[in-house]
Amino acid sequence: MKLLAALSLVTLFLVGCTKSKVSDVKELNLLSVMKVSGFDPALGGDMYTSAEMGKVYEGLFEFHPTKRPYELMPNLAEALPEVSKDGLTYTFKIKKGVMFRDDPAFPNGKGRELKASDVVYSIKRLADVNVRSRGWWLYDDKVEGLNEWRDRKGKYEEEVSGLKALDDHTLQVKVKKPYPQLLYAMAMPFSFIVAPEAVNHYGNEFINHPVGTGAFILNKYEQSNTIVYHKNPNYREKYFPNEDGSKGLRVPGVDKITVHIILESQPQWLQFKKGKLDISNIPKDFFEETVGPDKQLKGELKDKGVKLDYMPMLDVTFYAFNHEDKTFKDVRVRRAMSLAYERSESNRLFYNSTAMVAQGVIPPGMGGYDEKFENPWVKFDVEQAKKLMAEAGYPDGKGFPEITVQTVNDTEARQGIEFFAKCMARIGIKIKIGTNTWPELVNKVSKKQHQMYTMAWGADYPDAENFLGLLYCPYQAPGSNGSNYCNPKFDELFRKSTIMQDGPERSALYREINQMVSQDVPWIFGFHRTKFTVTTPWVRNYNFMEFNHSQYQYLSIDVEAKKKEISKF
Repeated sequence: MKLLAALSLVTLFLVGCTKSKVSDVKELNLLSVMKVSGFDPALGGDMYTSAEMGKVYEGLFEFHPTKRPYELMPNLAEALPEVSKDGLTYTFKIKKGVMFRDDPAFPNGKGRELKASDVVYSIKRLADVNVRSRGWWLYDDKVEGLNEWRDRKGKYEEEVSGLKALDDHTLQVKVKKPYPQLLYAMAMPFSFIVAPEAVNHYGNEFINHPVGTGAFILNKYEQSNTIVYHKNPNYREKYFPNEDGSKGLRVPGVDKITVHIILESQPQWLQFKKGKLDISNIPKDFFEETVGPDKQLKGELKDKGVKLDYMPMLDVTFYAFNHEDKTFKDVRVRRAMSLAYERSESNRLFYNSTAMVAQGVIPPGMGGYDEKFENPWVKFDVEQAKKLMAEAGYPDGKGFPEITVQTVNDTEARQGIEFFAKCMARIGIKIKIGTNTWPELVNKVSKKQHQMYTMAWGADYPDAENFLGLLYCPYQAPGSNGSNYCNPKFDELFRKSTIMQDGPERSALYREINQMVSQDVPWIFGFHRTKFTVTTPWVRNYNFMEFNHSQYQYLSIDVEAKKKEISKF
């Protein structure tokens, strides 16, 4: 009996210790499945890096955290801009009292107020050929005088006629032709506002020293397995925007964010199940034991009070050819490879059959998507693929060179390429796997140092133009067209669509462009995925958001709920 009593006391002591480990600090523990490339908005562009930069930098606009369909709302701008009758001149009012964070880049280390001239400077950096921004496509041939400034390698103090700070809090942008996506462009991480003092002070190290106006601060980014952000003590008064127009919680909703960079799915899932991550995707190998046929949680996570959120993503996965490589010049080769890819089995293996096969570039949920369109080169037909290879001069693949497909160095990505290689072996094509860190892969694509690569594109904004632009010739690498595809007819129709306002006519043209380019097989189209996300029971205000770079300031942690529920994990 004495021994039993002693053990009971030890048990109580251990339980007490476990509960005491929950701090009163509101800390949000997040997961990143890839290392990020750094914190220079002009050099970002991928979703992993964008999600991190959105914690420390801001743009003039952002997407409402709960409204669906997605809706833009002012952020650093006071309101939507005044637009001239001809639709070519935009006048923005910049909020007063917005402060850059304190940093040694400023006199006496004290951050200063954001000005309209900082917006001008930040957009000019995207145009600066020396910066080599992957976001230049957003403003290329759109802002009056900006291309000319870029071509002559102008100095930053030189005036650009279409990009002016009329006073400290008034910005004027003149576009050369109608640009319906301008406000979307200004909400993207490429257009986040930076301070000239910080760029000049840190030089090449600016990429590791984010100095923004965001809700959180990070003194220095270092290539480690964690990124720790702290609440910006000088952040302006900002509240969660309730849909009825009332104010919600004061932003940011947490004191600290810790991002855990975990590359492999098994340890990711283990950390979530221990309650050490607050938000996680569900790895494919654990999906069936976690989610039932009714798309509801089951098993231990349901008993723990974990919440499940799922939504079709505005995305497309693909295997991209480098169209500057003569290996892929013959469309019969591209069509054969597409026909040999067994998508139904790939969907089962890697997406638990929850994804939708992509018939083209545009995902469901966007104007221009045609649910009735069936791409003849997306079906699985090995015999027709072999016939096409023979017609192209490669019977049974003889004489066709080995192809290296670049991907990231995690288990699931490697498994995906191994399956793709088995599919291509059926028509005599040998595939070699090129593995990279995420920044290395992005760098290779940007510098055209690949034969093929596999990737996914998630929407930057809810407009099919953002997907069709991935195949627009002038956007070649280092722009968003990483496959370096060029088709004059496509380019002509795409340019026509970009100056049209949203409506049935533009959607019809999007459908025409999508179907036309799909026949040319610029990529081997993969899938439109469904996102399944789980959150711990103490997370508040989470809604899956495609454009999540501005989302995390609105989340909160219920500390009392965590103290109560953590013992279940």
